Amino acid sequence: MTSLAAMTTEWSIPSTVTLGSSVRAKGIERELRRRLPWTMRKFLRVEAGRAVLHLPDAKEHDFEAASASISQAMLGLADLPVLPKEAEDILSMSSRERHKWMKAGRLKSAGTRTVKLRGRSKAVTFHIFEPAHIEHILNGDLTEIWREEDAVALAENRSRGAGKAALTRAAKGKAKSTSAPTASQEAEVPLEGWEEFATKGFLR
Repeated sequence: MTSLAAMTTEWSIPSTVTLGSSVRAKGIERELRRRLPWTMRKFLRVEAGRAVLHLPDAKEHDFEAASASISQAMLGLADLPVLPKEAEDILSMSSRERHKWMKAGRLKSAGTRTVKLRGRSKAVTFHIFEPAHIEHILNGDLTEIWREEDAVALAENRSRGAGKAALTRAAKGKAKSTSAPTASQEAEVPLEGWEEFATKGFLR
């Protein structure tokens, strides 16, 4: 009979992989757990720059097989695509900013992924990002530069809009004043035959 024993091992996860994001760390945890049998998945956790596998009751060969799977998965973590919520957390940006900057070509998509979430009848498709691209934006503090550029562009657009509105109002006012005579102007217009009518004294 093979005895069961508590077994623990851990792997270091560099900050260049998590990019300082707890959301990214949780995504890595999910990715590593996928490599394990269902009964073992809850015993792996990612915390403080490391992945820890602790099996309280395991056979030695089961533990070794699980450890080998995680070790293999660790080799590809640096290239693991960044998901939308991870990118938002890493770059401290909102969903609205993410969509706007993608449309402007600043935030570049590395493709799409389609998954079917538990409890949903339809699959969900979303963009993913290259870790190196997200790291470049983070290190260059580009999101702050983009915000400043957007603020300047918005102010210029508002100024142009206000100028166009003022010109439109002025043009409408000028057209109204030249096309519609006032009551006093109408009164000054001489009426045909008025002098003869007044001479005959019909108003006396």
